[in-house]
Amino acid sequence: MGKVNRSITELVGKTPLLELVNYEKKNQLDARILVKLEYFNPNQSVKDRIALAMIEDAEKKGLLKPGYTIVETTSGNTGIGLAAIAAAKGYKFRVYVQDNVSQERFQVIHAFGGETIKLSEEPAIAEVMEATNGDFIAAIAALREKVLSKEKDIFFVDQTANPANPGIHEATTGPEIWEDTEGQVDILVANVGTGGTVSGTGKYLKSKNPNVKVVAIQPGENSLPSETNPEPEEITGVHPFEGVPTERVPSTMDLNIYDEKFEVETIDAYKAAREVAKTDGILVGTSSGAAIKAATELAKRPENKGKTIVAVLPDTGLRYLSTNLFNEEYQG
Repeated sequence: MGKVNRSITELVGKTPLLELVNYEKKNQLDARILVKLEYFNPNQSVKDRIALAMIEDAEKKGLLKPGYTIVETTSGNTGIGLAAIAAAKGYKFRVYVQDNVSQERFQVIHAFGGETIKLSEEPAIAEVMEATNGDFIAAIAALREKVLSKEKDIFFVDQTANPANPGIHEATTGPEIWEDTEGQVDILVANVGTGGTVSGTGKYLKSKNPNVKVVAIQPGENSLPSETNPEPEEITGVHPFEGVPTERVPSTMDLNIYDEKFEVETIDAYKAAREVAKTDGILVGTSSGAAIKAATELAKRPENKGKTIVAVLPDTGLRYLSTNLFNEEYQG
C-alpha cells in the first residue's frame, strides 16, 4: 500500500540540500553554495526539529504528562512548531512572543489552538526587559521565577537552556548534511538564535572532520537596538553572542564550536533573500537571507575557491509577507 504517516511527528527532518546554481553563476562565485531547506519541515521551519525533540524528551523524563500545558517564550518559529506538535499530541500550549515578530506568526499559532501573549503584556517580563535593555535571557528567568513557579501542571520548554535543542541537531541535521554531501562539506554557515543549530550541527560535522569550518552569524550593529536607533529593522530570531555579557548568551550556544563570527545587516539579508527568490525560485525568510549573504561573502574569498559551503536556511518567506522583506522599495 505504500507508506502512510499517522502523525506530523513522522515528517520532521530529512530536509533537502539545494545548490544555488543560478545564484552562483549570477554572482560569479567559485565556491559551491548548498542550502539546507528547513522549510520542508511540516511547519516550514528548522524549529520543528527542536519542538518535537524537546517535547518527546520531556515525556520520556516524566516532566510532561497528559493534561499539562506546554509553555515557552519565542520569537515565533519555535512557538509554531511547539503549537503544532502540542496539537498533534493533545496538549494545550501557551507562548510568550516578542512584540515585533510578523503578524503571520501569531495567526499560525492561534490556528493550532495555541494562546499567545506578547512579552510587553506580561508585567513581570516587561519590567525586566525595560530594566535590562531587552535582555531576553533575563526575561525568561523572570517568567520562570515570578509567573510560572505559581502554576501547576505545566511544562516550561526553555529552548535557551534545553539540551535537547542542540542535541537534535547533532543527531539529525549534522548527519543529514554529511550524508547528502557524502562528507564533502568544507564550511557550515548557520545563524545564532539560541545557538542550538550551529552548536549541534557543528559538533557532529567536526566529529566527522575536524577541518570543517563553522561560521556563526549574528546581527550587524545597525540591526540591533541602540540609543540612537531604538527600533531598528531586526533579523527575527537572530541574536548577538559576541560583544555581550556571557550571562546573556543561551547555554545552548557552544562558544567553542565556531571558527568565525560573521555579522549581517538586515537590509543585506533582505537583498539576498530577494535575489535568490528570482534566481533559484526559493522563497525564504530574513534569517535565511542572512545565511545566504554570509555564504556569498565566504564564497568570494580566494582561499575558498572550489570549496563546498553549506548554509542552513531556517524558514519560509511566507512568514514575512507583512514585513519589508519582499518590499523592494524598502532599502534600509
